[in-house]
Amino acid sequence: MTVEGDAEKADVDSDMRIRYADEEQPQESRRRSLHRKSSVGSMSIRSARRIVPPETVLPIAYRTLSYNVEESIQKAKEAPLKGATQAVDGISELDWHLIPIDNIALRLNTSVSQGLSADQARKRILEHGKNAPTRPRTEWFRKIMGLLRWPLGDPPALANLALAIVLLAVFFIQAGFNAWQDWSSSRVMASITTMLPDDCTAVRDTATVVMSAVELVPGDVIKIKQGNKLPCDIRFVEVSSDAKFDRSILTGESEPVDGTVESTDKNFLETRCIGLQGTHCVSGTATGICIATGDKTVFGRIANLTSKPNHGLTPIQKEILRFVLIIVSFIASVVILVVVVWAAWLRKSHPHWINVPLLIVNCVSVGIAFVPEGLPVAVALSLTIGAKIMRKNNILCKSLATVETLGSVSVICSDKTGTLTKNEMFVTDCFAGGHEYRVDDVKKFLGTVCEGSNSPNNALERTQVLGALCNAAEIDASTLKLPAQSMKIHGDPTDQAILRFSESLEPTKELKMKWKKAFEIAFSSKNKYMIRIMTPVPSACTANAEKHTEMELSIKGAPDILLPRCRTVLKSDDSVAALSDMDRESIEKAKDKWSREGKRVILLARKDVTKAVEDSLKMAQPEKSIMDYARSDLTFVGMWALIDPLVTGDFKLTAQAIAIDCGIIKSSNAVVHSIDNLSRDFEMEHHSQREQRSLVISGPELITLNDKQWDRLCTYEEIVFARTTPDQKLRIVKEFQSREKIVAMTGDGVNDAPALKAADVGVALGSGSDIAIEAADMVLLDSFAAIVEAVKYGRVTFDNLKKTICYLLPAGSFSELWPVLANTFLDAAGAITLSYEQPEMGVLLRPPRNQKTDRLVNGRFILHAYGFIGVYECLLSFVMAFWYMSRRGIPFSAMLLKFGKMDPQYDPEYVTEISNKASSIYFVNLVILQFFNLLATRTRRLSIFQQPPIFNKETQNPLLFAAMLFSLMIIFIFCYIPGIQNTVATTTVPVEHFFLPIAFGIGLLLLDETRKYFVRNYPEGLLAKLSW
Repeated sequence: MTVEGDAEKADVDSDMRIRYADEEQPQESRRRSLHRKSSVGSMSIRSARRIVPPETVLPIAYRTLSYNVEESIQKAKEAPLKGATQAVDGISELDWHLIPIDNIALRLNTSVSQGLSADQARKRILEHGKNAPTRPRTEWFRKIMGLLRWPLGDPPALANLALAIVLLAVFFIQAGFNAWQDWSSSRVMASITTMLPDDCTAVRDTATVVMSAVELVPGDVIKIKQGNKLPCDIRFVEVSSDAKFDRSILTGESEPVDGTVESTDKNFLETRCIGLQGTHCVSGTATGICIATGDKTVFGRIANLTSKPNHGLTPIQKEILRFVLIIVSFIASVVILVVVVWAAWLRKSHPHWINVPLLIVNCVSVGIAFVPEGLPVAVALSLTIGAKIMRKNNILCKSLATVETLGSVSVICSDKTGTLTKNEMFVTDCFAGGHEYRVDDVKKFLGTVCEGSNSPNNALERTQVLGALCNAAEIDASTLKLPAQSMKIHGDPTDQAILRFSESLEPTKELKMKWKKAFEIAFSSKNKYMIRIMTPVPSACTANAEKHTEMELSIKGAPDILLPRCRTVLKSDDSVAALSDMDRESIEKAKDKWSREGKRVILLARKDVTKAVEDSLKMAQPEKSIMDYARSDLTFVGMWALIDPLVTGDFKLTAQAIAIDCGIIKSSNAVVHSIDNLSRDFEMEHHSQREQRSLVISGPELITLNDKQWDRLCTYEEIVFARTTPDQKLRIVKEFQSREKIVAMTGDGVNDAPALKAADVGVALGSGSDIAIEAADMVLLDSFAAIVEAVKYGRVTFDNLKKTICYLLPAGSFSELWPVLANTFLDAAGAITLSYEQPEMGVLLRPPRNQKTDRLVNGRFILHAYGFIGVYECLLSFVMAFWYMSRRGIPFSAMLLKFGKMDPQYDPEYVTEISNKASSIYFVNLVILQFFNLLATRTRRLSIFQQPPIFNKETQNPLLFAAMLFSLMIIFIFCYIPGIQNTVATTTVPVEHFFLPIAFGIGLLLLDETRKYFVRNYPEGLLAKLSW
């Protein structure tokens, strides 16, 4: 699925319209910095430790809040973004921007001229608190004391002490990691609070005073001048005509906004009569009344929102939590059974056999037998290894937990511009004077310019002139002498392409010397057009001009927006005629043809500026009157068709052409559905099978859908959303998530950030904006094609984690020390090597993982791990241990149900010595059997001969054998070094007990190969249904 909505790209690049070559170094430096940092791998492994710049965090939360507030205004019931409910509800209920100024002062019991009295200020600071965001609670004491609250008892046995030391080490490592994350959160909050001003100018007791910003209270009258940062949220009561405020710290958009006294928007975050804390005044002066301080400001709400930990769980975290609950249920069941047997039988019949302290030790031993102690290390390293493998494929993982999530996504929402395309546009066609021209033919048909006149004498040439003048791109001054195709042009890719082509037809420098800009409304994703009012530059030749020497409004934008506003058309002879139905049909025909070819279409129109409009330009804020003037009676001049070197598009037909070209839509045109196929009474329960059809729908159509239509929409496999706005992208992500889809979102612009943050996996391009990169969980450093590798290795990571747990579980035993040693040191090494396993055949041909049925651990998995591998290993290990004891004169019958009261003929010291050696044999037997379990667990269905661990570059994993050698080394350390022998009660192992387990291991491998054979050849058989 692709989300096509690149119209907002002009907003992202609005600060790049006029730039010289030497000014571009900071941007290049930033991009090199990203790659340099990522080469170390720090971002891909330890994202929690990065200190994130607030200017990349705040706009994400601000823009998300703004979209949700807008939705909450339009809908009675809204489900805001997770974690932002209180913030959205609180802001959407604010009405300070809708209340008249006199009522503002009345509500806050203040005076604009006199301000608050000192006594009032003192009372209000006690009521509202200081004007500073609250720092997050660290709770260091509680977390440290949590480790020390366990009861202390008698001095333990030496082996139990060694066990306790190992377990405490694990506890302290985990506690240290949590403390580090808490410290990182506090550092983010500290960096945010440094962005607020230290002092401000306020009116107190009729006097204007400079005071500390933290002492401000609601009702204070604040004086703002150029260069000041706003110390709190204020409602403007007086503003100068040139008052402008930079909100980029919150919005990420560098274009300053005007300050007004009257409300301009129902959305508190978008209205211009409100000044927001942390923003600063770039020009003019203003006076306002403080309406919120501290945590109640928009800045404070967002700061608290960004400093809170994310309580949501990723799919892999949910799976591991479920596995832990399963293990805990096993432990609880067996512990209860042990306690019941002890209380009902052993305590009465054999009171000296097991006392209460020993019962507790045995219960802990049962827990340790079930718990795979190496799992935390194995999981962390598996995800780390997966991240490193992705890094080699130019995929940067900022969070380990999302490494696997991308492998289970069921929906991929991809932004088009800069993601599926190169974001480099070229003009291919032109329409003017009722005729369509290819680029190569335009020069042949251009008319001549009248000497001494600013006006071209035909529609084609006026299209070229408007393309150059109504354009926000700028040619780099250092490249003016180069050919047009070699010039460096700054600005939006569409503007760049049109200006470059206009320059190739006629030098635009001379053209711009004849006209100057009087006013401009920049292109926005909301309006989808750009307006410029040009005035002719007085010169000697203007006296000879016959017409068009007055101010002229030129407009450029989307044909579906501008064509309905056109009433006349410019003919090829430069005459203006009424826009007939035939003219409109020919324009629509050309537009649709270009759209089907995957081209972007830009319409150009003009209108003479009347005296009234010219006078309105002298007003403080003429935007509204200019936009109203451009709503009708436009003269159609021409259209441009542009194309990206790969694919591009805006309209539904364009988006459909792109999707077919990219392979997103595999169906023929005959079965591509539209909004007409989305029934408003669709019932999901009557929909038995997922539709194999495609759907193309536009942004304006999207907002008309009800919940049942969204249910129907989500059943399509191939969906293209054309001309979507940023808030609609966020809506799309949330709608799919509400229907239990795992959503990945790709994008690269500032306006993509909320959708990237809301998605289960946000994927940004390395060439994208800092804010988009910060919002994303993954960064594609190369191209969008790398997402295929990311999905593949996400699935491989899940498969390898499943194999890792299957390998770890059978190693549990009923001795308290050996499981810890085996799991912590030996099995962890083998488990880690499974993370390096290559993908099994067909990993990308499988459907996305169903989170309800395809679990990390399920009943079949437990049956295989415990019922087959576990029983096999444990039983044979016990047999070897008791067989050795029997050979040394202590038969199994002599120990069965003796409860510590063996016959007097057996020397207790001798029994202890032989028991220690038998325990060591058990340990060695278990370790060697795990070698073969490791080889068997590498694949779930493929034979070892189909995916050999050696002698095949595609499937080999030599680290398996390195892990085996490491395990043998650990055996030597624990069983053959005298000092350690005395501590953990081990002894040397007879040599035959190193070779007998090999035979048992080959048997294990043969049994598992037999299972795999039947699974492959009889996929519907009973054994296949019981296999993991």
